[in-house]
Amino acid sequence: MEYSYTQAVIQYIRLFLNKSFSAVTNNLVHMIEIFLRLSILGLWICYNFSMNVIENLQKAKQLLEEADAIFITAGAGMGVDSGLPDFRGPEGFWHAYPKAKELGLQFEEMANSEWFESDPQLAWAFYGHRLHLYRDTLPHEGFKKLLELSNTKKYGAHIFTSNVDGQFQKTGFKEEQVMECHGSIHHMQCIDNCQGMLWSADDIFIEIEEGFKAKEPLPVCPFCGSMARPNILMFGDFGWEYARTNGQRERLSRWIERIEAEGVKLAIVEMGAGTAVPTVRNTSEEIANRFDVPLIRINPRESFGAEIELPMGAVEALSKII
Repeated sequence: MEYSYTQAVIQYIRLFLNKSFSAVTNNLVHMIEIFLRLSILGLWICYNFSMNVIENLQKAKQLLEEADAIFITAGAGMGVDSGLPDFRGPEGFWHAYPKAKELGLQFEEMANSEWFESDPQLAWAFYGHRLHLYRDTLPHEGFKKLLELSNTKKYGAHIFTSNVDGQFQKTGFKEEQVMECHGSIHHMQCIDNCQGMLWSADDIFIEIEEGFKAKEPLPVCPFCGSMARPNILMFGDFGWEYARTNGQRERLSRWIERIEAEGVKLAIVEMGAGTAVPTVRNTSEEIANRFDVPLIRINPRESFGAEIELPMGAVEALSKII
């Protein structure tokens, strides 16, 4: 059909030009023919892509409906629909934190525990701003849909996330359902990890002065008086207290072992997990292989590598499959 349509258009052009063809005219007709073929090919690719997405949406919806347990994994892209930055690339990070651009610091350099010793006011300006941002941000509708879905399942749901924002707990998921592999900004620890203890960040409020500096006094450890820091795994971080995250990991492992032992039908949905730090993607794929089930991967830019690829944001995708 594509050939016949193209030839018909070419014939029409030739008739219109009264069949007087110079070399230039012949070249023009040839160029038009190539353009038409490429255009039709592009339309065919777009059509097939759209049909594939529709088919994947239907598959994902069926998997979630039939499952007795849901394993939810999420990276930074999950919070974008709530208005949170995902720090995608240097420009994305610098847009959120112009001072870092002024200092020539990328996210990996700014999110480093060393700043709490060398420049604690800068460190607390960065993490204090994030603390208040995450504290004030409401989870988007996709979180609520996942919670409602999990409440209909016999074995519920468990979450594995690299996000430190606490959005799943704020939505209503129980603490014991969530594993935060990079820790949580809502918990504090001593910079020297003097007692191996954590405490809540609920009473911490950081005022940021001109020049992107946190106003003193800065948070300190209630046990020894040293500088306090968020219980987040940072880059180049050898002082992170991981006991809380290890406890979460053990709860997740017990849940996985239980549903595996009982032959439970599991569905896995991953949202906003990129390839730059692939911890979440790797975990999703590991569990999908372990249970021999399709992985539903929701990501507007990097949905590749899963059996069910949904190249869209979390809210859009979840509203279509739940």
